[in-house]
Amino acid sequence: MRVLLVGMSHRTAPLDLRERLAVPDPIPGLRKLVASEEVDEAVILSTCNRVEVVATTRRLEAARLRIRSFLRRELAECDLGPEVDECLYEHVDGDAMRHVLRVACSLDSMVLGEPQILGQTKQAYRSALESRAAGPVLGRLFQQAFATAKRVRTETRVAERPLSVARVAVDLAKRIFEELSDKRALLLGAGEMIEAAVEALRGAGLAQIAVANRTPERAAELASRCGGTAHGLDELPRLLAQADLLLSCIATTRPLLGAAEIEAALGSRRVPLLVIDLGVPRNVDRAVDRLDNVYLYDVDDLGAVAEENAAARQQERVRAEAIVEEQKLRFDAWLATLRAVPTIRHLRERAERIRASELERVAGHLALGEAEREAVEYLTRSLVNKLLHAPMTQLRRAAEREEGGAMLEVARMLFDLDSEPDLDSDPGGEPESGPDREPADGA
Repeated sequence: MRVLLVGMSHRTAPLDLRERLAVPDPIPGLRKLVASEEVDEAVILSTCNRVEVVATTRRLEAARLRIRSFLRRELAECDLGPEVDECLYEHVDGDAMRHVLRVACSLDSMVLGEPQILGQTKQAYRSALESRAAGPVLGRLFQQAFATAKRVRTETRVAERPLSVARVAVDLAKRIFEELSDKRALLLGAGEMIEAAVEALRGAGLAQIAVANRTPERAAELASRCGGTAHGLDELPRLLAQADLLLSCIATTRPLLGAAEIEAALGSRRVPLLVIDLGVPRNVDRAVDRLDNVYLYDVDDLGAVAEENAAARQQERVRAEAIVEEQKLRFDAWLATLRAVPTIRHLRERAERIRASELERVAGHLALGEAEREAVEYLTRSLVNKLLHAPMTQLRRAAEREEGGAMLEVARMLFDLDSEPDLDSDPGGEPESGPDREPADGA
């Protein structure tokens, strides 16, 4: 069994491409993947900054091609061609395990220590469970990832004063406006990212907040918690005309706001409008950036700000990486023991067949009552178990070491596990003469 991860992130792919591969619902894709012969288990993680498929397979090369084809053709609903392949990275076995752990701990995030990625990783795993795409190996891997993230958060200061992309966006607003207390913010959406932005905006002193959402009830719920006002999307033209800051993160397949809409809403006003688009796919058309007095930033534009904020956490990153390595080694050891399972099972099954066959051979010549038959059954089973205990224990231990594969092959050869046992032969004959035996009389 091999573990394979194929994906792209903000480090390898531009936002233009990532938004084309955004996965609002991973379950249909997961079912397609595990229905194929190449993939045994799968989890799809899709966030603003990454799209990754984690899989287990017994056919590594075939699985690699299948997942690449899935990302290039099926997620995008059209063939994106080599444009996707050039942005994809692959990790196999230990490297794949390490990557999953680092992602869950936000060590590979745009914002070091941001808390949202752990929740997104848990949701990705829940979707895999719901679609029956996650089995025992990925189940163990993701549980290990969640435990690692917990250790990093409790044993290091990586998550101290945790940042999110939304908080970085507010930091950017503070740099541009210097003072936020007299500014008016329009928040488009009412999800987790917008909630984080509300908290950061209020912490920065901004009091005038309007929340617009497709579902007015959700907008009202968020607005009531921040002392803002709630609105439907039909009020956007009026709200835009009054806003100094637009921060948007709402689910959409195409931009909700274009240059014409924003230009019409702003009219002849001279006050600049800062637009921070956190949506993937984007909520605001890129042409908006060409308007006078409008400054547009998307999630990739926040990377430089995030790097500056992460500088103070670099020392804690080293400690966090050490925890990741420790947890990875634990998973490595568990996965390695799985290699011994088929050989151990085969050895036990072979011994049981021989034991049962020999007992039937002898029992046919003896008049055994029920009690005697049970006693002989117990005796022969006990002998087999005791004889096999030591070799099976050593095989399990050997599987955790680098030479484990060779030891398993030797065991299969010594016990002749790759052929059917000859149940008709008589193993009770005397061994041939050898250097440790006395020669026969007259020799």
